[in-house]
Amino acid sequence: MSTLKSNLVRKKIGNKIFPEYESSSREMNFVTPETKKVVREKFYSTKGEILIVVKDINECNLILDSNTTEHIIIKALTKVIIKPSQNYIDEFYEEIQIEKGACVEFYLLDNNWYIVSSDGLKLG
Repeated sequence: MSTLKSNLVRKKIGNKIFPEYESSSREMNFVTPETKKVVREKFYSTKGEILIVVKDINECNLILDSNTTEHIIIKALTKVIIKPSQNYIDEFYEEIQIEKGACVEFYLLDNNWYIVSSDGLKLG
């Protein structure tokens, strides 16, 4: 019986465990400096990041670019209005608004963005 070596390393934060990958294959989403971004701009369009933290401004209009991004987590430390570059969020909303301290996770599927995890959002 052969054993398979897993590339998955588990990182424990508090009582939650998050997966991280040791390999550098581009076929998987990896948390690297290029995929994490702090946004301090009034207008921003995603560029393939998987984590964005928005802070140090009064308000941000953030576009989910379907051509570059398919999964993203957005943490707001200010007011953030999130709009898809095309179609809708959850097949109904043209935009959503999240307030300071809120976090929301999106996946792109069939050209629509779906909220798969969130806290503190207001549907617009």
